[in-house]
Amino acid sequence: MKKTVKVVAAIIENEKNEILCALRSPSMSIPNMWEFPGGKVEEGEDVYSALEREIDEEMNGNITATEVFNQNIHEYENFIIELIAIKSNLVEGTLVPKEHSKLIWLKRENLASLQWAPADIPAVEQLITEKV
Repeated sequence: MKKTVKVVAAIIENEKNEILCALRSPSMSIPNMWEFPGGKVEEGEDVYSALEREIDEEMNGNITATEVFNQNIHEYENFIIELIAIKSNLVEGTLVPKEHSKLIWLKRENLASLQWAPADIPAVEQLITEKV
């Protein structure tokens, strides 16, 4: 039986209405694909504090997770991921990619130009059609 992993991902938007996109490094699982940054939810942790902790650990970023934007379950070859994408605000600091190869900011209409990790695609599609 495949293990189900609960993962949170940050949808961080800047003042120019651009969304933060993170490129998975070659050493990560699902390498060289784009995702919304985040990570696993620990036992007993709520999704908001898990996301704030992950962004702090992965990018030295201080964010406030505000609302669940998209939730979906995706089955990969070796595991199942429950991905909870959460709208978040950058409170302070400049985000630094510690684990990812690269970080970029993109407008919604340009998100489809990247090669996204499959579990992130429903949130990408929802962002592209979202009215702002």
